[in-house]
Amino acid sequence: MASRFSSPSRPMAQIAEVEVSNDGAVRVRRVVCAVDCGTVVNPDTVQAQIQSAIVFGITAALYSEITLKDGRVEQTNFDTYQVLRMNEAPAIEVHIIQNSEPPGGMGEPGTSAIVPAVTNAIFAATGKRLRSLPIDTTLLKFPS
Repeated sequence: MASRFSSPSRPMAQIAEVEVSNDGAVRVRRVVCAVDCGTVVNPDTVQAQIQSAIVFGITAALYSEITLKDGRVEQTNFDTYQVLRMNEAPAIEVHIIQNSEPPGGMGEPGTSAIVPAVTNAIFAATGKRLRSLPIDTTLLKFPS
């Protein structure tokens, strides 16, 4: 498990629970997020924004390698760019801190907090510190 704060303007903490198989495959099982975003006008929208940002961030951490060939990006659409599928999505809990501060935007903070939470959870599970993205699962393989 690990946590990360996303920005001083939108304090957020995320904890990721991961599973790393013997072949190095990573599965994010659960994410718990606490966010202080000021006065909340629509809590369902805040929750949905954070959930989607977490899924987008996990996609970046696990799959989002962009490759070039002859000066062109090889990934042209979702058939050549892998995204986190519904059956891979973790359980996500969002806890919104209630206060009377002015409301603010919730566009990106959830994305920036999940990647360090996932990589720190991988370190806690394996003892291996990852320094580049997307996660290279060959570095996580356990000896047979």
